[in-house]
Amino acid sequence: MASSSLGLQQVKVIALAVSDKARAERFYAEVLGLAPATEGGEAVGFQLGEVTLLLKDDWYGRPTAEPNPRLTLACDHAPDTEARLRERGVTIADPVALYDDLFHIGSFLDSEGNKLWFCSPRSS
Repeated sequence: MASSSLGLQQVKVIALAVSDKARAERFYAEVLGLAPATEGGEAVGFQLGEVTLLLKDDWYGRPTAEPNPRLTLACDHAPDTEARLRERGVTIADPVALYDDLFHIGSFLDSEGNKLWFCSPRSS
């Protein structure tokens, strides 16, 4: 794995503000089907590849549909992902569209109102 001159390698943890932690945990586990992430045998969030998603109900942040920075999740085929999210009752904030003739990109809202983007190359 390549690293920057500062030793930076990849995204490891992304914290998302939640107002109802139990509801958010159900959403990420049951609707999105993510596996739990643990540290020292204790559940700390959910695993998405090598990234841990932390759900924070006790910090300064509040859920928002206008995040900064923006979180984009890679997926196999964005149009199919959108269809599966809709089947699960997930709110699609931005329907999948083709950008720069290269990427299919869309977004959805999690159970707390946080906007998450997803994308795939056009060829997939």
